[in-house]
Amino acid sequence: MRPAAEMKDFRRDLVSLLPKLRRFAMTLTRNANDADDLVQEVCERAISRSQLWNGEGRLESWIYTMTRNLWVDEVRKRKVRGTGSMVDMFDQTELKVEAAAEKAVYANQLQKMILSMPEGLASVFLLVNVEGHSYRETATILGIPIGTVMSRLSTARLRLAAMLSEDTERRA
Repeated sequence: MRPAAEMKDFRRDLVSLLPKLRRFAMTLTRNANDADDLVQEVCERAISRSQLWNGEGRLESWIYTMTRNLWVDEVRKRKVRGTGSMVDMFDQTELKVEAAAEKAVYANQLQKMILSMPEGLASVFLLVNVEGHSYRETATILGIPIGTVMSRLSTARLRLAAMLSEDTERRA
């Protein structure tokens, strides 16, 4: 069992990861309600299994890997139950970003563009370009080879650049 001070630090660190964790969950689930449920489940599991965290590496990577694994399990359960119904993320109007109004609008548009990419591309892009994980960390979190990370990241960047270009042309 962890000492009380260490447990308090672990919980504090987990709380500080919540905004990043929710963004990552959105790239996996494509649905705000599912993302919130996933984040809650991850937090509960992380706290109940905090003794498994050895303090090496980044807590963030451990939590993201747990998130991915729980989501994969949930998708499998839904397929077995035949309840794979999910709300399209474009039907969601809630994408919370704490910033000035103009920046919030831009961030909201950018997040929608990222989420419009296929799940594998969106997750890789978010982890590397937004959250600052290395290719190796991203590969470990997602359980894919590092070469796949590089390939998906390149594809995601090209898609995002094309979407930004189209958006700019529409505004002109």
